[in-house]
Amino acid sequence: MAKNKFNPAWLQRHLTDPYVRQAQQRGYRSRAAFKLLEIDEKDRLIRPGMTIVDLGSAPGSWSQVIREKLARKGSQGIQGRIIALDLLPMDAVADVDFIEGDFREESVEQVLADRLGGAKADLVLSDMSPNLSGVASADAARIMHVGELALEFAQKHLKPNGALLVKTFQGSGYSQLVQAFKQVFERVASRKPGASRAESSELFLLGRDLKSKGQS
Repeated sequence: MAKNKFNPAWLQRHLTDPYVRQAQQRGYRSRAAFKLLEIDEKDRLIRPGMTIVDLGSAPGSWSQVIREKLARKGSQGIQGRIIALDLLPMDAVADVDFIEGDFREESVEQVLADRLGGAKADLVLSDMSPNLSGVASADAARIMHVGELALEFAQKHLKPNGALLVKTFQGSGYSQLVQAFKQVFERVASRKPGASRAESSELFLLGRDLKSKGQS
């Protein structure tokens, strides 16, 4: 799959992509920034004063958007807290506390929990995407696993009225992930922002307001 990424058709589409151009003009590290901006415009997820966790943060465009939304007007710094995590290294984003590590490892999740210092998050965002093999059944299992990891983290570390936004893909395993969200959250919705390419099966699942324990 990686071999096809830089073929002439892909390169032409990338160079003429309006979101790629806008990202360059506005200083965002990737076009993915516009997916979060569009979802936030609709759902008002990011507000000053929040503690926000950005899972799968590299190269950092979502952290950039969060930082802009939490920036103090007319002064330096942010009103709130941002903790980001990724398996890959990420260039620093001002006011973002970055952890490099594999979220599937308990030790890395513990570091993230320690950084929260017992505080609960208002919002958990996950743009994590597994390495896909092209084998549908294996890829579906990997995508489901990543979604479940984010869901488990949210159950432990979200405030009762918090929200979780997770990137996933429509196909095998999607309905099971939606069901898992519905067991955890009072409100569940799917989002397909305009910045997601039309031919992509990419979707974002949004869960809001944790159900009280014992409720399903």
